[in-house]
Amino acid sequence: MGALVARELDGVALFRTVSDEARRALVERGQVRTFAAGETLMRQGDPSDTMQVILSGRVRVERAGEGREGPLVLAELGPNEIVGEVGILDGGARTATVTALAPTRTLELHRTVIAVVLIQYPAVAADLLRTLSRRLRSADELAEHLSRERPG
Repeated sequence: MGALVARELDGVALFRTVSDEARRALVERGQVRTFAAGETLMRQGDPSDTMQVILSGRVRVERAGEGREGPLVLAELGPNEIVGEVGILDGGARTATVTALAPTRTLELHRTVIAVVLIQYPAVAADLLRTLSRRLRSADELAEHLSRERPG
């Protein structure tokens, strides 16, 4: 199972710069999790000590907020993408709820595992910053779009 999951990490942009040995170590230190469609992977406001690498399936990332009837869908993510990275980096509470849209399999990695990887492989830190920047830009574009839709 470990070798199979380590190979699955080959497609994850965040871990492309790490060696095969490092990917195997990630798998050994992580936990493979499965979620049924409709099951919650993480809930907005909960403590953030892990992130998930999506190995298969699809998830929806949504944020509840005041002034809206329902949650705001921020993204839908699939295989080779990560979710939960913001909280493990800043130590704050979860900023969104993530729900499986289909049966989903992930590799759950604890904050301490990611910290070691970032120290040993600085290129991973650069890739993580690119991921965060893309998501921030996407959230800004969504906020701008929503502000134009509001009657004012």
